[in-house]
Amino acid sequence: MQDDTPATSELIAQAQSWLAEDPDPETREELGKLIDAEDITELKTRFAGTLQFGTAGLRGELGAGPMRMNRSVVIRAAAGLAAYLKGKGQTDGLVVIGYDARHKSADFARDTAAVMTGAGLRAAVLPRPLPTPVLAFAIRHLGAAAGVEVTASHNPPRDNGYKVYLGDGSQIVPPADAEIAAEIDAIASLHDVPRPDSGWETLDEAVLEAYLARTDAVLSPGSPRTARAVYTAMHGVGKDTLLAAFARAGFPAPTLVAEQAEPDPDFPTVAFPNPEEPGAMDLAFATAARTIPAPDLIIANDPDADRCAAAVKTGPDETDWRMLRGDEVGALLAAHLVNRGAQGTFAESIVSSSLLGRIAGKAGLPYEETLTGFKWIARVDGLRYGYEEALGYCVDPEGVRDKDGITAALLLAELASELKEEGRTFLDLLDDLAVEHGLHATDQLSVRVEDLSVIADAMRRLREQPPTELAGLAVSKAEDLTRGTEALPPTDGLRYTLDGARVIVRPSGTEPKLKCYLEVVVPVPDKAALPESHARATELLAGLKRDLSAAAGI
Repeated sequence: MQDDTPATSELIAQAQSWLAEDPDPETREELGKLIDAEDITELKTRFAGTLQFGTAGLRGELGAGPMRMNRSVVIRAAAGLAAYLKGKGQTDGLVVIGYDARHKSADFARDTAAVMTGAGLRAAVLPRPLPTPVLAFAIRHLGAAAGVEVTASHNPPRDNGYKVYLGDGSQIVPPADAEIAAEIDAIASLHDVPRPDSGWETLDEAVLEAYLARTDAVLSPGSPRTARAVYTAMHGVGKDTLLAAFARAGFPAPTLVAEQAEPDPDFPTVAFPNPEEPGAMDLAFATAARTIPAPDLIIANDPDADRCAAAVKTGPDETDWRMLRGDEVGALLAAHLVNRGAQGTFAESIVSSSLLGRIAGKAGLPYEETLTGFKWIARVDGLRYGYEEALGYCVDPEGVRDKDGITAALLLAELASELKEEGRTFLDLLDDLAVEHGLHATDQLSVRVEDLSVIADAMRRLREQPPTELAGLAVSKAEDLTRGTEALPPTDGLRYTLDGARVIVRPSGTEPKLKCYLEVVVPVPDKAALPESHARATELLAGLKRDLSAAAGI
């Protein structure tokens, strides 16, 4: 029940004011019921602040109020972006808008187009729900001033998000995020934001055709195209684009995981629509087990198809499949590109495996580490290949200056085809890399929380009492990355360097998670020593998890 304190009265008035401006009948009804029921606890949650616009744009749970993703929040974000662009001299610049198949995505895209048009900018919306890399491509292809992708990537079904790109086709970084946020904060009322009913362009299939034509360029002319794949779109928007790209390239049509092939914003077969999550690939493994002839690999995209996962056969039984870690796929693609004579800088985020630096160094190629996220990787000068351990790979930076799960899948299929002709597999190539550079084994300790203070407490505990030893290995260097380094701007993270190991701890930028990235490097004198090296790596990783959990209190 409502009490009559001034704070409660102010909260009710704030909610009623928001309700009066809300253009969406669904969220108006939702908020009206909360007000009528005098649900102060829920109203306090919804009006505790505003969803913050940062370098990941916006991402959050759908619902009414400023702390949720809804049309009111999106209209304000679009108006802030429009004001920012005009302030930078883009008075009639083009803004390209893409969207996925999540709840409200099409509405948010339409609202964005209306706001841009009302602000005097030109707006063009992709023809239907399409992969995020198609939007990133379209920005550069059409010479746009900016782009917006409405997606929450692999978040739970109840979420949506709003990702912003500038004219170079890469995601925003500071100070642009803060400048756009300031413009959003300056909007007094939605009634001040013109939103005409028409005036923007809906793009036709030509932009998708141009993207697909570009995908051919990632493959070597005349390379073998024999690998057979099982493919899951994870209830997202990747299927049609990936199938078209594989057909153009001349690969056998992938066998679809039928239960997950079509877009479904409720993601009914998975707890989280992320190939990395436990159980998410079970249907793909089951499909592979009954597919004849047996597939050479399994490929998965996340729902907006900017990430790519791969699984390989590990034994003679039809159920012997395992997901490759993102770092393993990153190393395979790097080795493949080096073997093809690729030139340019190889780059990765600091939480990804140091094996990429070894591969690039051996090939005499420039190498750079960046902060986490493709917004940083994409900005590396002379970038030829970039990846991050969370299944993101950029294999054609001139076409898509972001991670792209479609072109990465093509390149994996080409590598699988080449190895198949030699009677080898991805696992054989990974063994070769371990013998050549040492076994680089990675793992992650990831803790999802309901209460964000758990993450803050863990970070504070580690800062106040940094570990001096983990898994029996001495910590030779402890860095608080909020201070920045010679090579990196400040970020909320901690990095520990050990003899033969590395640990990085950071809060996730997109989910309520504390993420700890672990890597051990074990020498491999020859192939015969591989089993022993793998056993040692497994032991060390388990020890790092155990001791880090204790040190962080999680």
